[in-house]
Amino acid sequence: MSALDKAIRIAGNASKLAEQLGISSMAVSHWKNRYKGVVPSDHVLPIFYLTGVTPHELRPDLYPNQTDGLPPEQQDTKPAA
Repeated sequence: MSALDKAIRIAGNASKLAEQLGISSMAVSHWKNRYKGVVPSDHVLPIFYLTGVTPHELRPDLYPNQTDGLPPEQQDTKPAA
């Protein structure tokens, strides 16, 4: 399951995710089908705040580290072992 599919499932369906983002359901459909699950960068953080799907999951090319884009209180501050 792609990160976009996960966000859609959490939101309820693609139409509900689109409504919460203030965009058309066709836009979400295009991301899923035409763009193979790639979410435009300006929608990554809003999707994270709505669904909890992390920026790293949605766009690892833009957020290469697992904590990139997360609020400081959600970042793991422990050094890697």
